[in-house]
Amino acid sequence: MARQISYLNWFWYHRNYFIIFLTPLLLLALPLHFRISLEARCGFAIALMAVYWCTECMPLAVTALLPVVLFPMMGIMEAGDVSIEYLKDSNMLFIGGLLVAIAVEHWNLHKRIALRVLLLVGVRPALLMMGFMIVSAFLSMWISNTATSAMMLPIAHAVLQQLRDTEIQADERDLQASAQDNPGFELEMRETKPQMTDENKPDMELVDGVYVLQCSPEVQQNARRRATEAKYELLTKGMSLSVCYSASIGGTATLTGTTPNLILKGQMDEIFPFNGGVINFASWFGFAFPNMLLMLVFSWIWLQFMFLGFNLKKSFGCGMKSDRDKEAYAVMKEEYNKLGSMKFAEVAVLIIFILLVLLWFTREPGFIDGWATVLFNKGGSFVSDGTVAIFISMFFFVIPSQLPRFSGDYGVDKKGKLLKAPPALLNWEVVHERMPWNIILLLGGGFALAAGSEASGLSRWLGDRLAPLQTIPPFAISMLLSFLVATFTECSSNTATTTLFLPILASMATAIKIHPLYVMLPCTIAASLAFMLPVATPPNAIAFSFGNLRVIDMVKAGFMLNIIGILSINLGINTWGYTMFGMDTFPAWANSTSSKP
Repeated sequence: MARQISYLNWFWYHRNYFIIFLTPLLLLALPLHFRISLEARCGFAIALMAVYWCTECMPLAVTALLPVVLFPMMGIMEAGDVSIEYLKDSNMLFIGGLLVAIAVEHWNLHKRIALRVLLLVGVRPALLMMGFMIVSAFLSMWISNTATSAMMLPIAHAVLQQLRDTEIQADERDLQASAQDNPGFELEMRETKPQMTDENKPDMELVDGVYVLQCSPEVQQNARRRATEAKYELLTKGMSLSVCYSASIGGTATLTGTTPNLILKGQMDEIFPFNGGVINFASWFGFAFPNMLLMLVFSWIWLQFMFLGFNLKKSFGCGMKSDRDKEAYAVMKEEYNKLGSMKFAEVAVLIIFILLVLLWFTREPGFIDGWATVLFNKGGSFVSDGTVAIFISMFFFVIPSQLPRFSGDYGVDKKGKLLKAPPALLNWEVVHERMPWNIILLLGGGFALAAGSEASGLSRWLGDRLAPLQTIPPFAISMLLSFLVATFTECSSNTATTTLFLPILASMATAIKIHPLYVMLPCTIAASLAFMLPVATPPNAIAFSFGNLRVIDMVKAGFMLNIIGILSINLGINTWGYTMFGMDTFPAWANSTSSKP
């Protein structure tokens, strides 16, 4: 038995090598069965990448490079055509957005914003949870969900620790004062009969449903301490989950907030090249931001119910702040004071960030001609969101991080030393260290798969096979597919999930003559609803390590949030999204794809 277990362990530890070498052999039946047609060859490549991505037997970015090798060798696409797919406009938008995020993180602007909002919200449990969720969602709209969670969770735990310690100390002071005033002090427990050790177990009498205990101050103190610690352990779990969940939810609100959003834009431009820029920063924000607010409100209500209950007076608090509230508030105030006054670099980064957002919104708002249409895009789509992102992000490398100091002695200080020029807001060493280059390859791999599916005819083949779905109501198709993607993304990265599903969904939408965004948009956002498992997303993993959580805690909270998210997305796509994108008609551009002979 021991030898069998050791063999199984050996196989388990070496499983990645078995997957890498055995999967291609097992999948060879696919092209052989279909007489090695182009569609079968492309299907073989996609199935192989799907297995590698789901099992992560190789780094995701390395798997994303397989089309560079497989498509030319299988005669699907020429090597030059495949390579071009790895650096498209969506990649430029991703790089520009990340440069802004890196600058914000580098100068701690995100921490200043977070603490300032939390100081405004207050420290009462429900308000504190609401404050952390609002801040986490807002920050993750612009910087990575992982960075948001990694910054917010230590702040949340420091505040909760101070609240716990302050409440324990306050209880001890109250108990000592009561014991001095009334030696026969009685402790009332209304809910359950308290558990005591035999040697300390007092006589108890039930009076009108209330257990009246005659016990020593030490026993009362221990009972209160245990109750306080249990309360804050539950609150810590709720706060940890609220931060990681709201970071994932907030990332859905902007086009650059999380990678699946950019994958949708890239796939739309690749599969439907004449779509007229239907997905841009402004149109995405117009649909996804209200949806994010809706998900955030219902998520807060659910987490409030699970971890704080619905005692609104206790949770929100009324009247003057207690001493324990003031002491916890002082912790956040101290953290904020450590940042000092706002530096020139922070002001410069904030101005550049606001300028970028304004240019994104006004480039092509939809209801009027934007500045790009008036100045540059009269004869075509020359200036895109990616152009704006790269242009604005260049300012970080040319604007100094300090105001230049001038001297009457031609750049010499009082000690006679030459004054050096201040460094720029960003340098390439910082960017190189923090830029997730692997995501750029992942994006490119997805675009290459979409291009290969079109070139080989696999998209048309899938569309023909999915044509019978035309008998099912569109809203039911959208709902079912959203559930499928949300379930799949729990055990696979959201990037891999959207990369695999979106080309298939585009083929299906074309075959059954419904607006492609009607199914692609909900499924893209559903790919970010990975709430049930610690391994589903990096924010979940960070919260799991911080919050003393069990897997069952995350499953119970996350399952309902998945339901809330899917219902919210489909509500949006059938109401304001239906009007925004003209979902009632099958667009003419959906008949034109990027197929190549």
